[in-house]
Amino acid sequence: MFEQAKKNAAVFATNLVSHGMNIGLGSGTTVYWLIRELAQRVKLGLQITVVPTSQETARLAKEAGIRLAVLNDLEQLSLTIDGADEIDHAGQLIKGGGGALLQEKMVAAASSKLIIIADSSKLVQQLGQFALPVEVIPYGYKQVEQTILKAGVCKQIRLRKKDGDIFITDHHHCILDCEFEKIANPSSLNVFLHLIPGVVETGLFIDMANQAVIGYEDGRVEVINYR
Repeated sequence: MFEQAKKNAAVFATNLVSHGMNIGLGSGTTVYWLIRELAQRVKLGLQITVVPTSQETARLAKEAGIRLAVLNDLEQLSLTIDGADEIDHAGQLIKGGGGALLQEKMVAAASSKLIIIADSSKLVQQLGQFALPVEVIPYGYKQVEQTILKAGVCKQIRLRKKDGDIFITDHHHCILDCEFEKIANPSSLNVFLHLIPGVVETGLFIDMANQAVIGYEDGRVEVINYR
């Protein structure tokens, strides 16, 4: 669903990438289309270096013939292009549905500009319909879960699983998917969660997105500037 809209956003965003750039490359289904478009331009002579935010993105980019680097090799990235699970009216984000939120946030923070590509279904008035991923160390994750529940800030928490087993991130952490329905103050919630021992990172990206490129099924692309 919305595959054409995702592709429309990805094709548009490819035009924002210039020869010689070092860019961060996010994760997810919309970024898949971005990699395909970038691969075509690399074949035509575009020279770029990308820092992938997940093992899956690295694999796809390598197969496409795109030059890879790791974050430690580059002091600054020109921009990062990534997807999102929700985008509110102020450009605050929920990310991490694919499990790569820690790397995604680190790469975004190292970039001069963060551009979000998504289909129109990701635009929301208020964050919270999509469960918020919270990355935690496996040791004592149940205590983290209970701390969040006792604070009364969310309805339900699920330990993320894949194929019946606990989902493990690229950095050997696990993820608690926290259901809120509505997040009234994303910034305050982000601070609260980070104060809990055992929390590594949250899927709240606060004041990080500079621009969103939104694709629609009818072929339209909307560009929204935030900061």
